[in-house]
Amino acid sequence: MTTKDVLGGGVAVITGAASGIGEGLARVAAELGMKLVLADIAADRLKNVADEIAAGGADVLPVPTDVSDASALDRLADATYERFGEVRLLVNNAGIEMLGLTWELTAQQWNKMLGINVLGVIHGVRAFGGRMVAAGRPAFISNVASVGGLSIMPVQTPYIVTKHAVLAFSECLALEMEVQKAPITVSAVLPGPVATRIFQDAPAGSNPKSVDHHRAVMDQMITQHGMTGVEAGKLILDQIAAGEFWVSPHPEMMREAAARRSAHLAELTRPALAPGAERLLGH
Repeated sequence: MTTKDVLGGGVAVITGAASGIGEGLARVAAELGMKLVLADIAADRLKNVADEIAAGGADVLPVPTDVSDASALDRLADATYERFGEVRLLVNNAGIEMLGLTWELTAQQWNKMLGINVLGVIHGVRAFGGRMVAAGRPAFISNVASVGGLSIMPVQTPYIVTKHAVLAFSECLALEMEVQKAPITVSAVLPGPVATRIFQDAPAGSNPKSVDHHRAVMDQMITQHGMTGVEAGKLILDQIAAGEFWVSPHPEMMREAAARRSAHLAELTRPALAPGAERLLGH
């Protein structure tokens, strides 16, 4: 079966849909003939994306949403079911980057990072998952982590911590669906470089100059060498529809990161920078 056979005609809910991977997923899902519920905290950008997609003939419901607010995700679910009914695809994509040494970040910054990147995913599943299971029909829940979820990196500690958490949550969720014999396919999405605004929008800790080099290198890498959100979205949706758990538009990078992580844990070696990572720190 093709991706369109599996997903076409169904309802897709995508958070973080106003830019980057989320926007790419939305545009590809529309091409597949899906009805869309798009969520993002950036209301103006969200409206622009939704209007553009709707102009192509798709049925789109934009819902400005702060995923760090559990009640906002409940309202998103209520709006979705009121407008469209059952959900075939839930993509918990919303996430942010944050740069700085652990002690240079405020408690509020840590709480924001965990609230969006971790609790936003958890409460997305909490708000939609029960209804998707109760429907008893094949459906998909995909949580966007990162190849960073298989890696370690100083200065990006908040991001790395949250993406490890999303990966572990997704693995446990897949087991929960299995023991409940629910027809819900869970996947963890681990992208590598995709041309997004994530580093442009990333706040820093109390010493922003300490991360200027890191930010510049990462932003240049994803801007010059990252695939587009639409390119990533097509590869991601193809793998989701195929029933894969490990989903990535950069499968070789994902496997390399997994191999490094596996060797590190198997041998209980001391934490070490990945090859080439020194240049991010200006070394």
